[in-house]
Amino acid sequence: MEKNSALTHRVSYSPSAFTEFLWWLSTAEKELLVDAVIDRNRYRIIGMSVLATWLFATLAWTYFFSTVMDSIYPAAALGIFMGFIILSIDRTLIKGITKTNKHKFLPIFFRGLLALTIGFFMAQPAILYMFNKEIKLQTSLDNEKRKITKRQELDTLYAQQKITLTSGKLALQQQLTQKYDAVQKARENYLAESDGSGGTGKVGLKTIALAKKAEYEKIDAEYQQMAKTTLPNIDSADAALKKIDRDIAHEEAAFAAYFNNGFLTRIEALNNLVKNNKALQMRYYLIVFILMLIELMPVIAKIILPVGSYDEKVKLREEMEAEITRMNIRQEQQLKEHYNQIAFEHNKEAITSFFNLTQKDKEEKMKSFSKKWREENHHAFDGLWEKMKKEIIAKQEN
Repeated sequence: MEKNSALTHRVSYSPSAFTEFLWWLSTAEKELLVDAVIDRNRYRIIGMSVLATWLFATLAWTYFFSTVMDSIYPAAALGIFMGFIILSIDRTLIKGITKTNKHKFLPIFFRGLLALTIGFFMAQPAILYMFNKEIKLQTSLDNEKRKITKRQELDTLYAQQKITLTSGKLALQQQLTQKYDAVQKARENYLAESDGSGGTGKVGLKTIALAKKAEYEKIDAEYQQMAKTTLPNIDSADAALKKIDRDIAHEEAAFAAYFNNGFLTRIEALNNLVKNNKALQMRYYLIVFILMLIELMPVIAKIILPVGSYDEKVKLREEMEAEITRMNIRQEQQLKEHYNQIAFEHNKEAITSFFNLTQKDKEEKMKSFSKKWREENHHAFDGLWEKMKKEIIAKQEN
């Protein structure tokens, strides 16, 4: 025969440790949720969505910090810390969505806006990881463009100085060349006159040949003198131009040293990649939307899941605790008032007894003062009264 157990002694539901953990993530109260059969699974679902968002946030932030740090260990520690902050924010958001304010637009709007902002930022590291190869290629192209832009800026900066040095150098070279051509021409005239192949056609050092020789030697001396003064200036201009080229190369190298593969650089490369690649644009926005939904999952789950008995228990329990709190405060107030009333009555009786007990002593003391006043005729009555007030008459409490 089957034995019927009493209703109050039937076996109660005992959740597993993982279920309790999911309930904690969903900000549910275990004591109220244990007996809510339908809501148990609902809050497991909410807790699972919070867990997924927590893990996703931790991984996303870890990858974000790995792009700006050389070691993975501090990046992982900071990723766990930021993941915990995201978890706290998500628990705060879903805890604020209750039966009493679930259908109010303004709280839902602000909670959704906050979740949307966090989700959009968290989507960026994930997308950087997914398109890592393409972003590296785009980063290389962007760096080359930066080098070209930097070189153009440096050329513009040193352009006037280079033009001045180059034009001065060319002018000196032109003067020297012209003087050298004059020397060559005078030499040819002299030689032609000497061998009879030109000029007067007479062979030998005649008067005309000697004159042309003297002219040649004079022009050659002028050229040598000009070369002594001009060539150092040309060499100085060449050195200045080479120094400008070295400075430009040095600044380009220093500028290239700042190139990195950091988060902002990769984000800029991603934006350029999406802007220039039509095939990637739709997929990019689709992935951003999906990753943002991961952050919005806890809020969405809390909003779309129907209200069950647990929410009713929470509402009634809050009302009960509020009523009990108000009742306890009223009872405590009544007890304090009762205590003060009894204390007042007892203090009143004690004061009355005190005055009754000391009345005869006061009279004896007044008789003593009066007798002494009679014996001392030179004392005025006002002095006796002042002494009475000071030593016998009781002073009222302020």
